[in-house]
Amino acid sequence: MDDHLTGILSNIGVISFVALSAYLLLLTGEISFGQQAFFAIGAYTAGIVTAMWQLPFWLGLGAGAAAGGAAALFVGLPTLRLHGLQFAIATLAFAEAVRILFELFRYQVVRAGEPVGPNGIEGFRNIRYIFEHDVSATQFMLIIYGLLGMTLFGFFLLERSRLGVAFRMIGQDGLLAAAQGVPVFRVKLMAACLAGAIAGLGGGLYAHLTTYVEPAIFDVMLGVHSLAYGLIGGLGTAFGPLLGVVIDIGLLESTRWFAGYRMIVFGGLVAVLLIVRPRGLLDERLVHRIRRLVSRRPPPAPTNAAVLGEEPS
Repeated sequence: MDDHLTGILSNIGVISFVALSAYLLLLTGEISFGQQAFFAIGAYTAGIVTAMWQLPFWLGLGAGAAAGGAAALFVGLPTLRLHGLQFAIATLAFAEAVRILFELFRYQVVRAGEPVGPNGIEGFRNIRYIFEHDVSATQFMLIIYGLLGMTLFGFFLLERSRLGVAFRMIGQDGLLAAAQGVPVFRVKLMAACLAGAIAGLGGGLYAHLTTYVEPAIFDVMLGVHSLAYGLIGGLGTAFGPLLGVVIDIGLLESTRWFAGYRMIVFGGLVAVLLIVRPRGLLDERLVHRIRRLVSRRPPPAPTNAAVLGEEPS
């Protein structure tokens, strides 16, 4: 496969994790501008585990996901009692605080005669686990999409579970959900922790894909984009945010037609869809219609007796 195409597909796969993270919170009716913080925490944690501590790659990814989930628990406990704009601003403030902390964070060791580790604003270089273990770009892309497929399967099971129903109930009307016995705060906190873990997993993959991360990567625009992917692609299914990522990175960023105009086109697309299709392209109504068409079975073929007009014995 062409290296350029492999890079684009790998980038789409990695960014899909932070998009799914924001989508999960959108299901509960919460708008977060801070999912890039958990993405950053996962990236730095996974890089430290593999590049500095010389531990296995899968352990690094697991540590990144766990760190993202733990950070989401930390920020969710005081903020999930807020609503609407207050919660959105709180998540944005947390993300900016994390970015500034990484600008100040310095922790390095010497590997092969070179310093390795976070070095403040200069970033974290030499996260070279996949190169040191002869993992090709294509193989790493398959790892990314294997984990993404597992995550989507988890969403498939979640959306058909009582917990998934509770997420959407809270998103539609939190007061009504509470009146029906749903523990709203606890369910929202669970969604936030899952979202943080998903973003942390994506961050770990991103760090090993690029081999270098710096605080400036995890700015507010990454949070805005991750939120917009669900609003563009649709909130009816987990494939909605992936569609948003494909439209932005696969089409607008990766083609010459939109060179220099990507942000203008992307912003205009978000504005139009919020007016025309407030729940995105793959909204709940369209997804329900597609599922009904797929599940509809053709009528059974007529038997010989039916064709001849005879009564079945």
